[in-house]
Amino acid sequence: MKTSNVYIDGFNLYYGALKGTSYKWLDLEKYFQTIRSDDDIQTIHYFSAPVSGSSGRDQQTYLNALSTRPKVRIRLGKYFYKPMTCGVRACRYTGSREFKRPEEKQTDVNIALQLLDDAYQRTAERFVLVTGDSDLVPALNAVRMRAPSVEIIVYVPSNHPNRGAAVELRGAADKPRTLPAFELPLCQFSPTLAGPGGTVITKPADW
Repeated sequence: MKTSNVYIDGFNLYYGALKGTSYKWLDLEKYFQTIRSDDDIQTIHYFSAPVSGSSGRDQQTYLNALSTRPKVRIRLGKYFYKPMTCGVRACRYTGSREFKRPEEKQTDVNIALQLLDDAYQRTAERFVLVTGDSDLVPALNAVRMRAPSVEIIVYVPSNHPNRGAAVELRGAADKPRTLPAFELPLCQFSPTLAGPGGTVITKPADW
């Protein structure tokens, strides 16, 4: 068995494979041990950014559930609302044309830095990346240059047609894959989990 690390872009995973399904309560450790059964998984790095409102509460509950898994490491970037101006000329709305668009920051950089740091330290023989974001192609090329013995496997979450294509990203991998959906219902957390200090973590009602 080869050693491997898993690197997950949380928002790409959510929007590419989980949104609109009943599989959002996904046990990442169980899932990747299932689809990578021939690997000796060392660490599963989960990258995301905190959101607000009811979605933020559900997200935090999920992060609490993930934190119960010994191989999962959570790294959070930032999420903020960027001021924008509506540019649709045909719009007849007479009020303010200013609005705020949610935007995630730091996730790509955090993933890239982790990949490169692990490549320098030779922490695993395989790097398994889960994303549809081609912005990470330069990082994969740098890993290939600095640690040519490391095998790079990319899983693209494919519910979204654009993310499913990811031609450049797939081309940067030794083995490009589409994230398998058939295992998702088999790798869900229990509805309730034991948290730290005797707490109970409960699956969000609308999940």
